[in-house]
Amino acid sequence: MTAPTATPTSSDTTPDAVPDVLSTAAPADAPTERAGARLHRDAVPSGLPAPVRPTQVGIVHLGIGAFHRAHQAVATEDAARATGDTRWGILGVTQRSASVRDQLRPQGGVYTVLTVGPDGGSPRVLGSVTDVAWPAEETPRVLAALAAPTTHVVTLTITEKGYSRGADGRLDREAVRRDLDALAREEHAAGYRDEAATATSAVGLLVRGLAARRRAGGAPLTVLSCDNLADNGRVLGALVREAVDAALPGAAGDDLRTWLAASVTFPCSMVDRIVPATTPAQRDEVETLLGARDEGLVVAEPFLQWVIEDRFAGPRPAWEQGGATFTDDVAPYERAKLRLLNGAHSLLAYAGSLAGYATIAEAVADPALAAHARALQADAIATLEAPDGVDLAAYAEELLERFANPATGHTTRQVAMDGTQKIPFRWGGTLADRLADRSAGDELPQGVVAALAAWAAFVVAEVRAGRAVDDPRADELRSVVEAADGDAVAVRALVRLPGLLPDVADAGPLDALADAVVAAVGTVVRSS
Repeated sequence: MTAPTATPTSSDTTPDAVPDVLSTAAPADAPTERAGARLHRDAVPSGLPAPVRPTQVGIVHLGIGAFHRAHQAVATEDAARATGDTRWGILGVTQRSASVRDQLRPQGGVYTVLTVGPDGGSPRVLGSVTDVAWPAEETPRVLAALAAPTTHVVTLTITEKGYSRGADGRLDREAVRRDLDALAREEHAAGYRDEAATATSAVGLLVRGLAARRRAGGAPLTVLSCDNLADNGRVLGALVREAVDAALPGAAGDDLRTWLAASVTFPCSMVDRIVPATTPAQRDEVETLLGARDEGLVVAEPFLQWVIEDRFAGPRPAWEQGGATFTDDVAPYERAKLRLLNGAHSLLAYAGSLAGYATIAEAVADPALAAHARALQADAIATLEAPDGVDLAAYAEELLERFANPATGHTTRQVAMDGTQKIPFRWGGTLADRLADRSAGDELPQGVVAALAAWAAFVVAEVRAGRAVDDPRADELRSVVEAADGDAVAVRALVRLPGLLPDVADAGPLDALADAVVAAVGTVVRSS
């Protein structure tokens, strides 16, 4: 499934916009550094290609963490280099804190991507990000950028839990209540702004921005999810429509609904690149190489893949020039990646953590854990339709080789986050399809059973040790384990957790599955 890696080659505003809302310049109160001490757009070290200088913001990205900066922003930079089209500057929006804003704004938006492989690392400085905004302090600015006619694409990497969905997959209205209330006020009094209207959710911010765009004239817009969700574009489109219905019931939302249907598309996409957390040692290494400190440094493996449904409402960057693949149907690529890459990644994270391994590379080097990963991949391959020209077995083995790259340093605990949000897509689909396959008889897929055993044992171990489980349903997980009379009962209850395996709802299969998982825990933990 290898795609070309991205390689270097040498405005109007809404009526309510803040002046210069799309400027690449930092506000006067932005942090400053000593001259020459910090990487900056106007002071890129000699010997490296100058970063792209966008002429305007054409993309607003929600969730500008390390992954976006090492993936979509790289493809955008390479597209601009290949075509000379500099309209596609990115205004990043950081969701959780001001940290990325405070890293990149003093640098004029530029940062380094350190590509690391078995033979070492190579840095490049990127300029496709013009600035970063934090909604907690800059909601009006973000809404104005979403409404601006020069913005043609909104991209998102907000992780599974950022979509504010309940266990049933529908919009968690209470999680976005403040944004829904603000949307209702803004639709009835265009231009309403005050501290109470600060955006508190990514989906809420997006819907408010779409409404502001309609009020400002309604130029077409493409909203492109780049998260690890099955049918991610269709999921996001449905959540947006649910939000509109909740905030503006009946005729109150008719104008917005009509405009969304006519002018906004939500393509699906699949993304793939391993982007581990950046370490202080890597920052020091790059400072030595560049002669300047880069607080926005991101690290990535050489591989980069981006498959995009070709369903755009208006103009777009020439991302195919940056290594992306356009297709009429992302689903085969998406399912293969979710079930083979993400599925094995999660299994190795839980089993590896139980075995005391700090990184995925260490975990996959353990023959017993690699065997569990291969068993899970075999289960998945039996459920998949191979995209044209793709050998799924070879792709699965290539993934394990990528995981073994010690330079990426992807930690087991990092990948183990948010299990209840990931398992339905990474393992649940494989399990449901295998159970529905009559040719498989009544046999349970042993790779999936081992994966669930590793997750359940991990959760039990974390709770018993008094450690916090990093999961949106952490309180519920802790309660399940603490209420159980013994670890086996806890594992059984975790497997039956509502929403964990939504497509395996019949009590019979769940009972048999829970029995099998309980029996497999000892094998998975011992073999670790």
